[in-house]
Amino acid sequence: MKSSRLLTILLLLQTRGRMTAADLADELEVSVRTVYRDVESLAAAGVPLYGDAGHRGGYRLLEGYRTRLTGLSGGEAEALFLSGVPGPAAELGLGRALSAAQLKLRAALPPELRDQADRMRSRFHLDAPGWYARSTGVPFLPRVADAVWRGRVLEVRYRRWKEPTDVDRRLRPYGLVLKAGRWYVVAAPAEGAESPGPVGGPAPAPEPEPAPRTYRVDQILALTVTDEECAPPPGFVLAAHWERAQAGFRARLYTGEAEVRLSARGVARLTGAEADAVAAGGVPDPELAGWTRATLPVESPERAEAAYLALGADIEVLGPPDLRARIAAAAAAVVARYTS
Repeated sequence: MKSSRLLTILLLLQTRGRMTAADLADELEVSVRTVYRDVESLAAAGVPLYGDAGHRGGYRLLEGYRTRLTGLSGGEAEALFLSGVPGPAAELGLGRALSAAQLKLRAALPPELRDQADRMRSRFHLDAPGWYARSTGVPFLPRVADAVWRGRVLEVRYRRWKEPTDVDRRLRPYGLVLKAGRWYVVAAPAEGAESPGPVGGPAPAPEPEPAPRTYRVDQILALTVTDEECAPPPGFVLAAHWERAQAGFRARLYTGEAEVRLSARGVARLTGAEADAVAAGGVPDPELAGWTRATLPVESPERAEAAYLALGADIEVLGPPDLRARIAAAAAAVVARYTS
């Protein structure tokens, strides 16, 4: 609707400053000509909107102009209250700030939207961690978050899974990620100062920026926030980096495949990547009615053996032959144990 589009233009200019007609058209998914007409409508309505020509031009609002109109729909008001997950906010030290922000937002809403937001908050509760995840404290999280926000190098003692387990690291933090109830800091190793070039010679070429890595915040044993400033490299986008890292992790995690057939109950008992594989590529088994054939990703023969034995008679491994033989041997050992 045009009224909703006009409000969106107004809020975009209020929050982002100067924007070109092309930028606004991309945001609104309309033509540039439509933006021109909408801007004329806003100006005719008395909105102090100005257009600057030239390469650095664009539309902008008069300096200091603000509107109290938000135009929130019922669904948008509900989403705002639903997005305020109290657990992570409290872990970051923002629990009171979140409560205060929600209180102010609620007071600004008209009565009908206030009722909808209250209903959402009373009937939906988000609890991100899995059932069997251990609830562990993250004592250094607020300080790590502060260092991320202010751009400060961290000196940490970190516990990793391989020997030596406890190591000292200097890190340039780029961002924090909450995944399945655990906090991770994405950071690049911060090495010492660059070595100077030979006296009178050319300056050394700058070292390439080290690739960022992922560290669990709850594995930090000791922490010092230094005064040394740091910043993500130009063009770094935390969400995009995390998606690439997750894709790489999955590619390294699953190094093989298994051809299997599953009963309907076996399909229902699958979770994670195995369930996704059946949903994406499972086909009816030509030999057993009601069964499904699929190719499942395999992390290792040991893990596949444990997972498939847990499914009992609801799965049959068809290949590769060595995995089928491994499962058969383990099943025979179980039978022997219970019949001896």
